[in-house]
Formats: sequence, structure tokens, C-alpha cells
Amino acid sequence: MTSIGIMGGTFDPIHYGHLRAAEEVRQGFQLERVVFVPSGRPPHKAIDEVTPPEHRYLMVELATADHPHFEVSRLELDRVGPSYTFDTLLEFRKVYGPETDLYFITGLDALLDTPTWKNYPEMFKLADFVAVTRPGYDLSALDTLKATLGEALFKKIHPFPVTLLAISSSDLRRKMREGESVRYLIPDAVVKYAEKERLYLD
Repeated sequence: MTSIGIMGGTFDPIHYGHLRAAEEVRQGFQLERVVFVPSGRPPHKAIDEVTPPEHRYLMVELATADHPHFEVSRLELDRVGPSYTFDTLLEFRKVYGPETDLYFITGLDALLDTPTWKNYPEMFKLADFVAVTRPGYDLSALDTLKATLGEALFKKIHPFPVTLLAISSSDLRRKMREGESVRYLIPDAVVKYAEKERLYLD
């Protein structure tokens, strides 16, 4: 059976923390590939708070271009309206069918907020969720989510520790705005693109 990873996010900008987590999950779950899905219109952020989606999409393309098992999807960019994970997983399930195992990759902190997401109980029926954590992370916070979801749906969650790279997209934006170096935090191709397009200067 084929196994596909789906990594959604704003990616504003994408950095080595995202890429390393995707690679470790790919290996750990023996995924055929990981599909990065830049959000078109994040539902929990104002439009003027995020870089235009085409820029973010192209930066993800540049960051993943040399990896044979990484792909980038325009699904959320080309869909009208807010980018809800439920809608995205529904589309991927239609494309890949019931014979493919889908794994949605996200941070554990984000996963704890899923009861506020659109159609969250149905969402867990469409895919398994890989909750990326740092080694030694206290997983007791998951107890509340377990009580909310119930035993059957909670089994679809897989906590997975990855190499800790404490890189924050918001901090990277600040560094670039203030002229600080972001070398070795972001792929060089992404840095060059951001500089060429004069992103993160305001």
C-alpha cells in the first residue's frame, strides 16, 4: 500500500526546520513522498499578515527542488476561500483513493488546536496525523485531545520526535527585515529569491 505525507503550512518563509522534519517523517513512516501544501489563505490570519501565496509557493519549490521524494502542491492556492485542512485532505483522499495511506504532518502544538478546526472529527477519518515533537517533549497535553476525540479517532495521531531545529519563520522575517544573516537557517535559493523580490523588508 502506498503511503503519502502531506505537509501543510504558511511557509513564510520555508526553512530547514520544515525540511528536516519532513525528511525524518518520510523515513520514519516509509513514505513514498511528502507533498508540501502552502496555504493559500490561512483562516486564522489576516491577509495582510502573510506574504502573497505565489511568493511562498515559489520559495517552497526552490527549497524542495533537489529532493526526489518531495513535491509541492498548488491545491490551496488555486482554491477560492480560506484554506481549511479538512477541504485539503478531502481533495487528496479523492485523488489517491482509499487504498493510499495519508499522513498529515504538523507540529504537536498545532495539533492540540484541531478541535477549533473545520469539521475536525471528519478530518481524522481522512488521514492519520503525525504530531512532530522535539525529543523528550511532555505528551501529557494530548490527554485533553484524547478526551475530546475519543479512543478511535485518537489512534490516528502519531507523536513523532524529530531533530530539534529551533527556527521560527517570524524570527527569520525579523532578521531579514533588520539585515541580519539567515544563512544556514534557510536554503540559499530561498534567501536569494526573497532578496530579489524584496520580501520581508517592511
